Amino acid sequence: MKQSKLFTKTKKDAPKDEVSLNAQLLIKAGFIDKLTAGVYTYLPLGLEVLKKVQKIIRKEMNKIDGQEILMPALSPKENWEQTGRWNEIDVLFKVKSQTDKEYALGATHEEIVTPLIGQFINSYKDLPIAVYQIQDKFRDELRAKSGILRGREFNMKDLYSFHADQDDFEKYYEKSKQAYFNIFQACGLDAKIVEADGGSFSKFSHEFQVFTEYGEDNIKYCEKCGFAQNEEICDLKTGDKCPNCNEKIEEKKAIEVGNIFPLKTKFSDAFKLSYSDKNGKKQPVIMGCYGIGPSRVVGSIVEVHHDEKGIIWPENVAPFKVHLISLGNSDKIIAAADDLYKKFVQAGIEVLYDDRDEPAGVKFNDSDLIGIPYRIVISEKTLAKDSIELKPRAEEKAEIIKISKIITKF
Repeated sequence: MKQSKLFTKTKKDAPKDEVSLNAQLLIKAGFIDKLTAGVYTYLPLGLEVLKKVQKIIRKEMNKIDGQEILMPALSPKENWEQTGRWNEIDVLFKVKSQTDKEYALGATHEEIVTPLIGQFINSYKDLPIAVYQIQDKFRDELRAKSGILRGREFNMKDLYSFHADQDDFEKYYEKSKQAYFNIFQACGLDAKIVEADGGSFSKFSHEFQVFTEYGEDNIKYCEKCGFAQNEEICDLKTGDKCPNCNEKIEEKKAIEVGNIFPLKTKFSDAFKLSYSDKNGKKQPVIMGCYGIGPSRVVGSIVEVHHDEKGIIWPENVAPFKVHLISLGNSDKIIAAADDLYKKFVQAGIEVLYDDRDEPAGVKFNDSDLIGIPYRIVISEKTLAKDSIELKPRAEEKAEIIKISKIITKF
């Protein structure tokens, strides 16, 4: 894509009321636009990153036999009353139609997916089933001050699994853990699994947390054995002995990037979701829930991968792989840059071509802020040697490479 055609522009400053680092950098770099607190528009660069995160998630969900569906965001009050959660979930957005019928905007989808899947389950032969969707969710957060880490409208992948017995559920639960680790690794995030409060479902659920000084959560953990608990449920103090290996407990801030829950039969019981076992006896279906917020992952990547100049995107999720920059207005430079741009496009290499009539300083500052993994510069100096300057965003040093070899290198 030619940068001169990109309708968005970088900004010197983010909105004054935006205190989160992820939103400040994403707004300044032209990835998102803030409509109101907790509500953002994804601009072309930001949407490209979001789509790449979603693609990584889809790949791993499909590998563990998840089947993608898309459920309504608008759901009737009756479904929520059936589980008792219409008045229990304090962040539920509630709306009333012109006919006085009440609805909820989807904060989560157990109330919708359970009766849906119930239409297709009769016997044990119909199980297990796993379905997932990637859809915007809505939660009436009182304090939406964490940018796209905690929005009032946000993108979510939620998978729901249905099992005939506890053993089958636990096997799938372990498979989901590995799938989540694969996702976060592909997104450039070193996620740790952390025990968290299971609420009314079980003693523990599991969160996937990324340690960073910019995190929202406090995690008590053991470096030696991997024990980790969210501070909200942990009765250990920093310096206490680890219950598993007796090493000292440490504390770090972290960002939650995903969670998985054993739901047991809470929703199966509410919607009378059962199956006939081998003896023809009715049994309740055991369920699990597995969530990742793609938009939250994008924000977490920015919180972890940045420097004083801007964002540093991991290659798998970057909006483009190469940022091609031309310096100077001579016909020779423009022709060489145009030709190299065409070669990148023909080779299927994602490239943003800064063909704007701007000073070198502006182009370099924008390039650092946007954070594309590789920067290629064509100038009078490099062209005199039939070369370009190649610099990885995450490194300080650049190298000179012959133009004839650059496509092969990528």
